[in-house]
Amino acid sequence: MLVDFRLDHAGVREILKGPDVRQVIDGLADEIAANVRVLVPSGTPIEVRGYTTDRGAATVVVADARAMSWQARDGILTRAAGFAGLEVKAWQR
Repeated sequence: MLVDFRLDHAGVREILKGPDVRQVIDGLADEIAANVRVLVPSGTPIEVRGYTTDRGAATVVVADARAMSWQARDGILTRAAGFAGLEVKAWQR
């Protein structure tokens, strides 16, 4: 049996920018931020910033000068994402 499948790019774009995906992304970002908070000293500022490109997205920022060394030494963001069930991969061009 032959199936004719055509991807609706506009429809996919609409879904990725929509409120349901935004809710999932924001929820995961909040969960990652909460996971980071238990890995860093109390009172360390953690910021969640939601934004939209071609899809809903968010960043989790550890707003402390020591954060890069904590990530390099302990993998605080990588571990926090893993605790949320996400797999972190190296960025590739």
